[in-house]
Amino acid sequence: MKYFKIKFTISLLAACVTMAQADSFNSAANNVQEDLKASLAELAEVRERITAEKIPLMRSVSSVENEVIRHREELNQLRRARDNSDLGLNRLREQVTAMKEQNEYTAGLLDEFARSFETRIDYSETQLYAEAAEEARLALDDTNLNQAERFEKQLEVIAVALGRMRQLVGGYTFEGKALAPHGEIETGTYAVYGPTVYFASKQSDLAGVTYSKLNAAVAAIAIPGPQYAAGIRAFVEEGEGNIPADATLGRAIQIVQSSDTIFEHLAKGGSVGVVIVGLGLICFLLVLFKAFEISRIKVPQPELLQEVLGYLKSGDVKSAETAAATDKTGLVTAGVENAKVRRGTLEEILYERILAVRPRLERFLAFIALTAAAAPLLGLLGTVTGMIKTFNLITIFGTGDAKSLSSGISEALVTTELGLIVAIPALILHGLLARSARQKVGDMEQTAVGFINGVSSDESSS
Repeated sequence: MKYFKIKFTISLLAACVTMAQADSFNSAANNVQEDLKASLAELAEVRERITAEKIPLMRSVSSVENEVIRHREELNQLRRARDNSDLGLNRLREQVTAMKEQNEYTAGLLDEFARSFETRIDYSETQLYAEAAEEARLALDDTNLNQAERFEKQLEVIAVALGRMRQLVGGYTFEGKALAPHGEIETGTYAVYGPTVYFASKQSDLAGVTYSKLNAAVAAIAIPGPQYAAGIRAFVEEGEGNIPADATLGRAIQIVQSSDTIFEHLAKGGSVGVVIVGLGLICFLLVLFKAFEISRIKVPQPELLQEVLGYLKSGDVKSAETAAATDKTGLVTAGVENAKVRRGTLEEILYERILAVRPRLERFLAFIALTAAAAPLLGLLGTVTGMIKTFNLITIFGTGDAKSLSSGISEALVTTELGLIVAIPALILHGLLARSARQKVGDMEQTAVGFINGVSSDESSS
C-alpha cells in the first residue's frame, strides 16, 4: 500500500511537470511569433529606408566618380605639363652648361693671352707694357676676384694689345733704356716699325737694332754696321732715314750674338766638362809623346842585318860590331857580342833585348785606352747631373721660363759632346799607336830570328 502511494505521488508530480512544460512551450512559441513579426516589420522598414536612401547615394557615388575622373584628367594634364617643364628645364640646364663651358673656354683663352702677352711683344717693349702685363698676371692669381672682375682686367690687356697693333701700322716711338755692346745701360729713344725695333742713344752715338739677350734686364743693341748708324738715328729722331731691314726677324742677329767662343762653350759643361777637357788634353799630349817615342825607335833594316852577318861570316868581328853600333835598339849589337854562344842561349839573349824595348813602346797606351773608355762615361755623368740641375730649376722657376733651364740643358748636352769629342779620337789614335808598337816589336822579332838563322847557317857550313 505504501509502495502504491509513492508511485501515485510520482505519477502525479510527473503529470504536473508535463502540464507546466506544455504551458511554457506555448508561451515561448507565442513570444517567438511576436518577435518574428516585429523583426519582419523592422526589416521591411529598413528595406524601405534603404530604398529611399539608395538613389541619393548612387547619385553621390556617380558624382564622386565623375569628380575622380575629372581630377585624374587634371592630374594627367599636370603630369604632362611637368614633363614638358622638365624637358624645358633640361634644355635650360644644357644651355647653361654650354654657356659655362664657353665661358670657361673664353676665360682660358684670355688667361693664356694675358700670360703670354709679354712674349708676343718685342723685348724692348716690356718696359712700356710691363705694368699692364703685371696687373693681368696678378689678377689671374688673385683668388678674391670673381670671374667678371678677372675678365675686366684681362680685357684691359686686350685693349692695350689692340692699341699697340693700331700704333704698329705707322710705327711709334717711346723712351727707354737699352744695353750697349760694351755692357753699359744707356737711355735713348726706341722706334718700333713693323717687326723691327730701332734704338738711338741720347748719351752717345750708339744706334742700332734691338734684340733680347740672355739674363739682360733690358733689350740689347746690335750694331748692323757703322754705315747704318746715321740713318737709324735720323729715322728714330725725325721719322725718316735709311734703315737696315732684317728678313730673318732678328734671328740672324740673335744667332750671331749668341755664338759662344770656345772657352764659353767649354764653360757650359760645368765641373764634369773641365774633367773631360783635362783628361783629353793629357791624352793628346801623351799621344804626341808616344808618336814621337815610337818613331824614334828604329828597327834594324834587312840591309844592316845582311851586312853584319857578312862580316861575321868572314870573321871580321870588329867591323860587325862597328856596323851593329848603328842599331839604336841594341838588338844587333847584343847578337854580335853573343854570336858564338849556343842557339838557345842566343835566342834568350835577343828575346830579353826585345823585352827591354817593348815596355817603352807600350807605356801610356793603357792610359789612352782608358781615356777612350772613360770619356763617354764622364759625358753620361755630365748628362745626368745636367738633367738633375734642370729638374731643380723646374722646381724653382717652373716650365714657363725656358731661359732659366738652359744652363742645365747646356751642361747635359755639352758634357756628352765633349765626352765623344775626346773618346773618338782617343780610340782611333790608341789603335794606330798600338798597331805601330806591335809592328815595331814584330820587326824586331823578325830581325832576331833572321840573325839567329844567319849565325846558325854559318856555323853549320863551317
